[in-house]
Amino acid sequence: MANPRDVLLRPYITEKTTAMMAENKYTFVVPLTANKVEIRQAVEQIFKVKVLDVNTIRVMGKTKRMGKNIGKRPDFKKAIVKLAPGERIEFFEGV
Repeated sequence: MANPRDVLLRPYITEKTTAMMAENKYTFVVPLTANKVEIRQAVEQIFKVKVLDVNTIRVMGKTKRMGKNIGKRPDFKKAIVKLAPGERIEFFEGV
């Protein structure tokens, strides 16, 4: 993946991830094919910060029903990015 904007699909914002921002950890939804090196490079290029650590989690999509029809939400991958002390991502401020 050449373009870093193709690696970071969107921020993943929940109560838990908002609390993790106090520890300098930010969470993103990334493609299933993205690896930790690509995620680190994308965050460093886009937000101009120093990344210390990247953890990834593959989240399996839930099975959902609408009446008698059964469907499945798509699988996705979460990336938890830990930044160097003193660094922050302004994009998340005020969330």
